Amino acid sequence: MSEIKRNFFKLCFWILGWKVVGNPPKIKKYMITVAPHTSGWDFLVGIAAKNIVGLEGQFLGKKSLFDLPIVGQVMRYCGGHPVNRTTKSNVVDNVAELFQKNEEFVMVIAPEGTRNYQKEWKTGFYFIALKAKVPIVMAGFDFKRKLVELKEPFVPTGDVLKDIEMMKGYYKNFTGKYPELGVH
Repeated sequence: MSEIKRNFFKLCFWILGWKVVGNPPKIKKYMITVAPHTSGWDFLVGIAAKNIVGLEGQFLGKKSLFDLPIVGQVMRYCGGHPVNRTTKSNVVDNVAELFQKNEEFVMVIAPEGTRNYQKEWKTGFYFIALKAKVPIVMAGFDFKRKLVELKEPFVPTGDVLKDIEMMKGYYKNFTGKYPELGVH
């Protein structure tokens, strides 16, 4: 990672009053969940935070965005992988395979799956972590406090409902760009 790039994003965060609390864990493979996901601005905040902490994480995004001329190129450059939800491809198996094929691999996913309010989260991220046998690191984006917080990793227990309720409890402490669309 370029020190120039890191310093550029640190300067941007400093000018805008944002800060990052916490660091990525010193392990080779893990999943990061990011919430609340309420705005396209989350992408820019996430890219800045990723560069500030020196994270080489990948992410999933809507295939239609990757099909756009410049946008798709930027997303790929930033570590994006397109997901086509209209096909029968098994995203869980495909991403778990990426974890298995790589000596070091970090996948960043918004469990809400969309910028709109979702009472029920998509559970694919959870089953990817289970199948790949990797811990989950929660990252909260708070537009009110201008804060990105990285939590310590936890190992999913296999009790999807219990673990997701615990995660939602954590994310309720963060205010998205559009609070009414955040985690309730």
